[in-house]
Amino acid sequence: MVDINLSEAEKRYIIDGVKLGIRADGRGPLDYRELELETGVLDTANGSARVRLHRTDILVTVKMELEPPLPGRPNHGKLLFFVNCSANAAPEFEGRGGEELASRLSSVLERLYSDANAFNTAGLVVVPGKYVKAFYVDVEVLECGGNLFDVVSLGVKSALYATRTPRITITGEDGGELEFTLSDNPYDVDRLDVTNAPILITHLRISEGITIVDPTIEEEQCAPVSVVVGVAPNATICAVHLLGPGTIGPHTLKKALKGSAVLGAEIHARLIAKLKQEESIPDRRIRGFLG
Repeated sequence: MVDINLSEAEKRYIIDGVKLGIRADGRGPLDYRELELETGVLDTANGSARVRLHRTDILVTVKMELEPPLPGRPNHGKLLFFVNCSANAAPEFEGRGGEELASRLSSVLERLYSDANAFNTAGLVVVPGKYVKAFYVDVEVLECGGNLFDVVSLGVKSALYATRTPRITITGEDGGELEFTLSDNPYDVDRLDVTNAPILITHLRISEGITIVDPTIEEEQCAPVSVVVGVAPNATICAVHLLGPGTIGPHTLKKALKGSAVLGAEIHARLIAKLKQEESIPDRRIRGFLG
């Protein structure tokens, strides 16, 4: 993650506060800060979302293309992730500095959505064995100020929820090639089912037996390891990913997983409720759904 310069005294102040149950910004161990979320921010994409959490700012766009299926998967569509850490997001991202983090984020997202229970690609087939819908999900990290994995996961699910594609009709065949017609009715669209799509909950290990969620960039500099937990809406743990060179004990890990399951289900419910609410208001904007 992004490095900042903290003195040993500043780190000790943050760590001791967490051990006493009081974080530097007054939150408890399992408290999230307020997020700002907007969908439909780009007219040029089939779906988009922008999420801001204090100094972390990401933009997610989704575009659909008709393509041949992948070899060996003739009856499945495609969901592809691409992450770019802008050089303006942090000094460490200049040149090739952000490529490792971008690759790690892409891998985690691919793992999250590879399970058919999380996202069913079988529903993306247009002509079995010939044409499927391919959804390209581009994540642009505009600013990196802590808790990046959680913010990206919320942005991806929101952008996929907001995705609309014109309904496709096969109208005939010309010279062996199928002809397609796209509906020009703005209400005649197909949507993606993200009912079971997971999100990420990051637990930063402060000391053995003590973790915190939604860490600030300052808190991230005080601990050697984080556990990133993928949580489905039904509170099922679907992925676990360790970040950093440190270790985490079985008791601490078990406690983090249990806390992630409860917190993840709550965040899912709030997110979907606000996304549905957004559809009924003119400016299509929601803010602070965790506030």
